[in-house]
Amino acid sequence: MPLGLGRRKKASPLVENEEAEPIRAGLNVPGSGGLDGGRVSLGEGAAHEGLPPPPTSLRPRLIFHTQLAHGSPTGRIEGFSNVRELYAKIGEAFGIPPTEVMFCTLNTHKVDMDKLLGGQIGLEDFIFAHVKGQRKEVDVFKGEDALGLTITDNGAGYAFIKRIREGSIIHQIQVINVGDMIESINGQILIGCRHYEVAKMLKELPKGKTFVLKLVEPLKAFDMISQRSGSKSGSAQLGTGRGTLRLRSKGPATVEELPSAFEEKAIEKVDDLLESYMGIRDSELAATMVELGKDKKNPDEFAEALDETLGDFAFPDEFVFDVWGAIGDAKVGRV
Repeated sequence: MPLGLGRRKKASPLVENEEAEPIRAGLNVPGSGGLDGGRVSLGEGAAHEGLPPPPTSLRPRLIFHTQLAHGSPTGRIEGFSNVRELYAKIGEAFGIPPTEVMFCTLNTHKVDMDKLLGGQIGLEDFIFAHVKGQRKEVDVFKGEDALGLTITDNGAGYAFIKRIREGSIIHQIQVINVGDMIESINGQILIGCRHYEVAKMLKELPKGKTFVLKLVEPLKAFDMISQRSGSKSGSAQLGTGRGTLRLRSKGPATVEELPSAFEEKAIEKVDDLLESYMGIRDSELAATMVELGKDKKNPDEFAEALDETLGDFAFPDEFVFDVWGAIGDAKVGRV
């Protein structure tokens, strides 16, 4: 059935005891040609250059189903272009402040970092929102240079733990878990900080001294057992449909075809380099870097593109060169 065409009664945002019906990838919108024809714009900024944006009534209407990860009725959400707007829609559906949402996972209510919602949502994905649970304060003695943490963030001001290395300092502290949001370090509030800023702060803490972490863990359902080390790295397919909704911090969301094999391999390699160099994992940042580098002729052109688009990160030259090499290796199929 075509989505978004004709009038229909607005559904309640919450659906009691509903078995969610997946959204089909074929969007029978005039002129779109479906997903097999390429990309479908969901906002004004993605219209063809020089042409006015399509009327709102003709833009594809994408409806996603969502639940709170610890348990709730099913909600319907639509009309978002970035993570902040997504959280606002989830808040509206469940009657909670958007700031209560810590992060979302796709197709599982568990704290599974391989299923973490990044910059893309498959058109048939079911969204589970993890909200704030118990707060905790932990004294940590930094006996080694590395704490064994990998940090990511939700794109809306919260940095949290994505991975804990087995045998590390943090791994030995049982109350610290994957999915915990880092609220403050030694009293310095980190709300609004990016993952790389938090990782840098943790790295610069003096060895041989104790520091205080204030954490917030996600509210869990009874059947959820906390993960100590997080999932192993590897590419996780984001969608079961033929396309994904790509969320952008600037500009409108767009419906795109699934990443090619080259793009998936390159994104995974770049994400691994981000973890190695900076202590963070961010598949959307990695995807942006691959997009910037795949058509560049040499490392200098790539470095200029990074400075122009991602200058805030101040990537070191050695890292940029390694990323350039990883993208090149993915192009020719090297492991």
